[in-house]
Amino acid sequence: MDSQEIIFVMADQPEESIDSRLDIFLTIHLTDMSRSHIQKLIADHQITVNNKSVKANYRLQANDVLRIFLPAAAPVGELTPEDIPLNILYEDSHIVVVNKARGMVVHPAAGNLQGTLVNALLEHCTDLSGISGEIRPGIVHRLDKDTSGAMVVAKNDKSHLHLADQIRARTAGRKYLAIVYGNIIEEKGVINAPIGRHPADRKKMAVTFTNSKEAVTHFRVVERLGQYTVVECKLLTGRTHQIRVHMAYIGHCVVGDPKYGPARHTFTIAGQALHSAELTLTHPVTGEQLTFAAPIPDDFQNLWNQLRQTKK
Repeated sequence: MDSQEIIFVMADQPEESIDSRLDIFLTIHLTDMSRSHIQKLIADHQITVNNKSVKANYRLQANDVLRIFLPAAAPVGELTPEDIPLNILYEDSHIVVVNKARGMVVHPAAGNLQGTLVNALLEHCTDLSGISGEIRPGIVHRLDKDTSGAMVVAKNDKSHLHLADQIRARTAGRKYLAIVYGNIIEEKGVINAPIGRHPADRKKMAVTFTNSKEAVTHFRVVERLGQYTVVECKLLTGRTHQIRVHMAYIGHCVVGDPKYGPARHTFTIAGQALHSAELTLTHPVTGEQLTFAAPIPDDFQNLWNQLRQTKK
Protein backbone atom coordinates (compact mmCIF):
# COMPACT_ATOMS: atom_id res chain seq x y z
CA MET A 1 0.00 0.00 0.00
CA ASP A 2 1.28 3.48 -0.86
CA SER A 3 1.63 6.09 1.85
CA GLN A 4 -1.68 7.63 2.88
CA GLU A 5 -2.85 10.86 4.50
CA ILE A 6 -5.97 11.09 6.66
CA ILE A 7 -7.45 14.44 7.67
CA PHE A 8 -9.83 15.23 10.52
CA VAL A 9 -11.43 18.68 10.68
CA MET A 10 -12.55 19.20 14.27
CA ALA A 11 -15.22 21.67 13.19
CA ASP A 12 -16.98 18.67 11.60
CA GLN A 13 -16.73 16.50 14.73
CA PRO A 14 -19.32 16.23 17.54
CA GLU A 15 -19.00 18.88 20.23
CA GLU A 16 -18.08 16.29 22.87
CA SER A 17 -14.88 15.55 20.93
CA ILE A 18 -13.50 19.00 21.76
CA ASP A 19 -10.92 18.96 24.57
CA SER A 20 -10.23 15.25 24.00
CA ARG A 21 -6.63 14.10 24.10
CA LEU A 22 -5.21 13.76 20.61
CA ASP A 23 -4.08 10.14 21.07
CA ILE A 24 -7.40 9.06 22.61
CA PHE A 25 -9.47 10.77 19.88
CA LEU A 26 -7.47 9.04 17.15
CA THR A 27 -7.58 5.65 18.89
CA ILE A 28 -11.38 5.87 18.83
CA HIS A 29 -11.60 6.93 15.19
CA LEU A 30 -8.76 4.83 13.74
CA THR A 31 -9.93 1.48 15.06
CA ASP A 32 -7.29 -0.49 13.14
CA MET A 33 -4.53 1.13 15.19
CA SER A 34 -3.57 0.68 18.80
CA ARG A 35 -3.05 3.68 21.05
CA SER A 36 0.66 2.87 21.31
CA HIS A 37 0.97 2.85 17.50
CA ILE A 38 -0.75 6.24 17.32
CA GLN A 39 1.51 7.62 20.04
CA LYS A 40 4.55 6.44 18.07
CA LEU A 41 3.25 8.21 14.95
CA ILE A 42 2.82 11.39 17.02
CA ALA A 43 6.34 11.07 18.44
CA ASP A 44 7.69 10.52 14.91
CA HIS A 45 5.94 13.73 13.75
CA GLN A 46 3.69 11.75 11.40
CA ILE A 47 0.63 13.33 13.02
CA THR A 48 0.27 17.11 13.11
CA VAL A 49 -2.30 19.61 14.33
CA ASN A 50 -2.60 22.74 12.20
CA ASN A 51 0.60 21.61 10.44
CA LYS A 52 2.57 21.60 13.70
CA SER A 53 3.94 18.71 15.73
CA VAL A 54 2.29 18.30 19.13
CA LYS A 55 2.40 15.82 22.01
CA ALA A 56 0.04 12.89 22.49
CA ASN A 57 -1.72 14.65 25.39
CA TYR A 58 -2.59 17.71 23.28
CA ARG A 59 -6.20 18.82 23.91
CA LEU A 60 -8.16 19.26 20.71
CA GLN A 61 -9.77 22.60 19.89
CA ALA A 62 -12.76 23.40 17.68
CA ASN A 63 -10.69 24.96 14.88
CA ASP A 64 -8.01 22.27 14.72
CA VAL A 65 -7.14 20.33 11.56
CA LEU A 66 -5.47 16.96 12.13
CA ARG A 67 -3.26 15.35 9.50
CA ILE A 68 -2.19 11.73 9.87
CA PHE A 69 0.50 10.48 7.53
CA LEU A 70 0.61 6.71 7.28
CA PRO A 71 3.83 5.31 5.83
CA ALA A 72 3.61 2.61 3.16
CA ALA A 73 2.68 -0.81 4.48
CA ALA A 74 5.03 -3.74 4.34
CA PRO A 75 5.01 -5.17 0.79
CA VAL A 76 2.84 -8.18 0.20
CA GLY A 77 5.94 -10.11 -0.79
CA GLU A 78 6.77 -10.37 2.90
CA LEU A 79 3.59 -12.37 3.44
CA THR A 80 3.93 -16.07 2.79
CA PRO A 81 1.17 -17.97 0.98
CA GLU A 82 0.32 -20.99 3.12
CA ASP A 83 -1.47 -24.20 2.25
CA ILE A 84 -4.11 -23.85 4.96
CA PRO A 85 -7.45 -25.58 4.28
CA LEU A 86 -10.30 -23.20 3.50
CA ASN A 87 -14.01 -23.90 3.65
CA ILE A 88 -15.22 -22.15 0.49
CA LEU A 89 -18.95 -21.41 0.35
CA TYR A 90 -18.84 -19.67 -3.03
CA GLU A 91 -16.25 -18.46 -5.52
CA ASP A 92 -16.09 -16.83 -8.94
CA SER A 93 -13.67 -14.44 -10.64
CA HIS A 94 -14.87 -11.48 -8.55
CA ILE A 95 -15.49 -12.67 -4.99
CA VAL A 96 -14.89 -15.59 -2.68
CA VAL A 97 -17.06 -16.36 0.36
CA VAL A 98 -15.42 -18.41 3.08
CA ASN A 99 -16.64 -20.07 6.25
CA LYS A 100 -13.86 -18.85 8.57
CA ALA A 101 -12.79 -21.26 11.26
CA ARG A 102 -12.86 -20.26 14.91
CA GLY A 103 -9.34 -19.44 16.07
CA MET A 104 -8.13 -18.13 12.69
CA VAL A 105 -6.95 -14.51 12.57
CA VAL A 106 -8.25 -12.72 9.47
CA HIS A 107 -5.15 -10.76 8.45
CA PRO A 108 -1.51 -10.45 9.48
CA ALA A 109 -0.26 -7.78 11.85
CA ALA A 110 3.19 -6.67 12.89
CA GLY A 111 5.05 -9.63 14.33
CA ASN A 112 2.33 -12.07 13.22
CA LEU A 113 2.64 -12.66 9.49
CA GLN A 114 1.66 -16.33 9.34
CA GLY A 115 -1.30 -18.63 9.85
CA THR A 116 -3.99 -16.10 8.93
CA LEU A 117 -6.90 -16.19 6.50
CA VAL A 118 -4.94 -13.86 4.21
CA ASN A 119 -2.02 -16.30 4.13
CA ALA A 120 -4.43 -19.05 3.12
CA LEU A 121 -6.07 -16.84 0.47
CA LEU A 122 -2.72 -15.91 -1.05
CA GLU A 123 -2.13 -19.62 -1.66
CA HIS A 124 -5.67 -20.18 -2.95
CA CYS A 125 -6.23 -17.11 -5.15
CA THR A 126 -4.09 -15.60 -7.89
CA ASP A 127 -5.56 -12.14 -7.33
CA LEU A 128 -7.06 -10.15 -4.45
CA SER A 129 -8.11 -6.51 -4.20
CA GLY A 130 -5.55 -4.06 -2.88
CA ILE A 131 -7.78 -1.36 -1.43
CA SER A 132 -7.32 -2.47 2.19
CA GLY A 133 -3.53 -2.40 1.78
CA GLU A 134 -0.95 -5.01 1.02
CA ILE A 135 -1.12 -6.46 4.51
CA ARG A 136 -4.89 -7.11 4.13
CA PRO A 137 -5.50 -7.94 0.46
CA GLY A 138 -9.12 -8.68 -0.37
CA ILE A 139 -10.46 -8.01 3.12
CA VAL A 140 -13.74 -6.06 2.95
CA HIS A 141 -14.93 -6.80 6.51
CA ARG A 142 -13.58 -8.87 9.36
CA LEU A 143 -14.55 -11.40 11.96
CA ASP A 144 -12.86 -11.64 15.35
CA LYS A 145 -10.31 -14.42 15.73
CA ASP A 146 -12.67 -16.60 17.77
CA THR A 147 -15.82 -15.81 15.78
CA SER A 148 -16.53 -18.37 13.06
CA GLY A 149 -18.62 -18.15 9.92
CA ALA A 150 -19.35 -16.48 6.61
CA MET A 151 -17.34 -13.56 5.29
CA VAL A 152 -16.79 -12.24 1.78
CA VAL A 153 -13.43 -11.43 0.20
CA ALA A 154 -12.95 -9.28 -2.92
CA LYS A 155 -10.74 -10.41 -5.77
CA ASN A 156 -10.51 -6.98 -7.43
CA ASP A 157 -10.88 -3.33 -6.47
CA LYS A 158 -14.18 -2.79 -8.29
CA SER A 159 -15.82 -5.61 -6.35
CA HIS A 160 -14.24 -4.39 -3.11
CA LEU A 161 -15.69 -0.89 -3.48
CA HIS A 162 -19.13 -2.25 -4.38
CA LEU A 163 -19.20 -4.59 -1.37
CA ALA A 164 -17.91 -1.89 0.99
CA ASP A 165 -20.68 0.42 -0.21
CA GLN A 166 -23.28 -2.26 0.53
CA ILE A 167 -22.00 -2.68 4.08
CA ARG A 168 -21.88 1.09 4.57
CA ALA A 169 -25.41 1.54 3.17
CA ARG A 170 -26.70 -1.40 5.25
CA THR A 171 -28.01 -3.24 2.19
CA ALA A 172 -25.79 -6.25 2.92
CA GLY A 173 -27.34 -8.53 5.53
CA ARG A 174 -25.35 -10.24 8.29
CA LYS A 175 -26.96 -12.67 10.71
CA TYR A 176 -25.14 -14.25 13.64
CA LEU A 177 -25.98 -16.97 16.12
CA ALA A 178 -24.85 -16.54 19.70
CA ILE A 179 -25.26 -18.45 22.95
CA VAL A 180 -25.54 -15.98 25.81
CA TYR A 181 -25.82 -16.11 29.57
CA GLY A 182 -29.25 -15.70 31.16
CA ASN A 183 -32.84 -16.14 30.09
CA ILE A 184 -33.83 -13.32 27.73
CA ILE A 185 -37.50 -12.60 28.47
CA GLU A 186 -38.30 -10.70 25.28
CA GLU A 187 -38.90 -12.62 22.05
CA LYS A 188 -36.99 -9.96 20.12
CA GLY A 189 -35.52 -6.53 20.57
CA VAL A 190 -33.29 -3.76 19.25
CA ILE A 191 -30.13 -2.56 20.95
CA ASN A 192 -29.40 0.99 19.80
CA ALA A 193 -26.39 2.09 21.82
CA PRO A 194 -23.25 3.85 20.52
CA ILE A 195 -19.90 2.07 20.79
CA GLY A 196 -16.44 3.55 21.33
CA ARG A 197 -13.22 2.71 23.08
CA HIS A 198 -13.60 1.68 26.72
CA PRO A 199 -12.66 4.70 28.87
CA ALA A 200 -10.44 2.66 31.20
CA ASP A 201 -9.25 -0.28 29.06
CA ARG A 202 -8.14 0.78 25.60
CA LYS A 203 -8.07 -2.83 24.36
CA LYS A 204 -11.83 -3.09 24.87
CA MET A 205 -14.85 -1.42 23.35
CA ALA A 206 -17.85 -0.21 25.35
CA VAL A 207 -21.24 1.44 25.09
CA THR A 208 -20.39 5.08 25.61
CA PHE A 209 -21.85 8.41 24.57
CA THR A 210 -18.44 10.08 24.37
CA ASN A 211 -16.31 9.77 21.22
CA SER A 212 -18.42 6.89 19.92
CA LYS A 213 -20.26 5.83 16.79
CA GLU A 214 -23.83 4.68 16.20
CA ALA A 215 -24.31 0.94 16.72
CA VAL A 216 -27.56 -0.96 16.14
CA THR A 217 -28.16 -4.68 16.71
CA HIS A 218 -31.47 -6.49 16.21
CA PHE A 219 -31.90 -9.75 18.09
CA ARG A 220 -34.50 -12.49 18.41
CA VAL A 221 -34.64 -15.53 20.66
CA VAL A 222 -34.04 -18.83 18.87
CA GLU A 223 -34.18 -21.14 21.89
CA ARG A 224 -34.24 -20.78 25.68
CA LEU A 225 -32.00 -23.19 27.55
CA GLY A 226 -32.69 -22.53 31.21
CA GLN A 227 -29.98 -20.12 32.32
CA TYR A 228 -28.80 -19.62 28.75
CA THR A 229 -30.37 -18.36 25.53
CA VAL A 230 -29.58 -18.92 21.86
CA VAL A 231 -30.15 -15.70 19.92
CA GLU A 232 -29.98 -14.60 16.32
CA CYS A 233 -28.39 -11.16 15.92
CA LYS A 234 -28.66 -8.99 12.84
CA LEU A 235 -26.15 -6.20 12.41
CA LEU A 236 -27.26 -2.85 11.02
CA THR A 237 -23.84 -1.34 11.73
CA GLY A 238 -20.39 -2.91 11.92
CA ARG A 239 -18.58 -1.66 14.99
CA THR A 240 -15.66 -3.54 16.53
CA HIS A 241 -16.95 -6.33 18.83
CA GLN A 242 -20.49 -4.99 18.33
CA ILE A 243 -22.54 -8.06 19.24
CA ARG A 244 -20.24 -8.95 22.14
CA VAL A 245 -20.43 -5.42 23.55
CA HIS A 246 -24.18 -5.02 23.02
CA MET A 247 -25.10 -8.36 24.58
CA ALA A 248 -22.90 -7.59 27.59
CA TYR A 249 -24.54 -4.16 27.81
CA ILE A 250 -28.01 -5.70 28.26
CA GLY A 251 -26.68 -8.18 30.81
CA HIS A 252 -26.37 -11.24 28.55
CA CYS A 253 -22.66 -11.79 27.76
CA VAL A 254 -21.76 -14.23 25.02
CA VAL A 255 -20.72 -17.57 26.51
CA GLY A 256 -16.96 -18.10 26.36
CA ASP A 257 -16.18 -14.43 25.62
CA PRO A 258 -12.74 -13.84 27.17
CA LYS A 259 -12.98 -10.05 26.95
CA TYR A 260 -16.56 -9.15 27.93
CA GLY A 261 -17.75 -12.26 29.78
CA PRO A 262 -16.87 -13.91 33.10
CA ALA A 263 -13.19 -14.62 33.68
CA ARG A 264 -13.90 -18.33 34.01
CA HIS A 265 -16.44 -20.73 32.52
CA THR A 266 -16.83 -24.49 32.51
CA PHE A 267 -17.38 -25.00 28.78
CA THR A 268 -14.88 -26.44 26.32
CA ILE A 269 -15.59 -24.02 23.47
CA ALA A 270 -12.48 -22.01 22.58
CA GLY A 271 -13.50 -18.36 22.53
CA GLN A 272 -16.94 -16.81 22.31
CA ALA A 273 -19.96 -18.82 21.14
CA LEU A 274 -20.59 -16.50 18.20
CA HIS A 275 -21.04 -17.62 14.59
CA SER A 276 -21.65 -15.63 11.39
CA ALA A 277 -24.43 -17.89 10.17
CA GLU A 278 -25.72 -16.03 7.12
CA LEU A 279 -24.46 -13.39 4.71
CA THR A 280 -26.66 -11.71 2.10
CA LEU A 281 -25.24 -9.39 -0.55
CA THR A 282 -25.68 -8.14 -4.09
CA HIS A 283 -23.12 -9.57 -6.47
CA PRO A 284 -20.88 -6.62 -7.44
CA VAL A 285 -20.93 -7.50 -11.15
CA THR A 286 -24.10 -9.46 -11.95
CA GLY A 287 -26.37 -7.59 -9.52
CA GLU A 288 -27.82 -10.90 -8.34
CA GLN A 289 -29.00 -11.11 -4.74
CA LEU A 290 -27.05 -13.89 -3.02
CA THR A 291 -27.40 -15.50 0.39
CA PHE A 292 -24.74 -17.75 1.91
CA ALA A 293 -25.28 -19.95 4.95
CA ALA A 294 -22.32 -21.14 7.00
CA PRO A 295 -22.91 -24.46 8.81
CA ILE A 296 -22.69 -24.29 12.58
CA PRO A 297 -19.26 -25.51 13.73
CA ASP A 298 -19.06 -28.66 15.85
CA ASP A 299 -17.92 -26.92 19.05
CA PHE A 300 -20.84 -24.49 18.89
CA GLN A 301 -23.34 -27.27 18.17
CA ASN A 302 -21.89 -29.47 20.93
CA LEU A 303 -22.30 -26.65 23.45
CA TRP A 304 -25.87 -26.09 22.27
CA ASN A 305 -26.64 -29.80 22.70
CA GLN A 306 -24.97 -29.88 26.11
CA LEU A 307 -27.11 -26.99 27.36
CA ARG A 308 -30.24 -28.70 26.02
CA GLN A 309 -29.39 -31.80 28.04
CA THR A 310 -28.64 -29.74 31.16
CA LYS A 311 -32.00 -28.00 30.86
CA LYS A 312 -33.91 -31.31 31.01
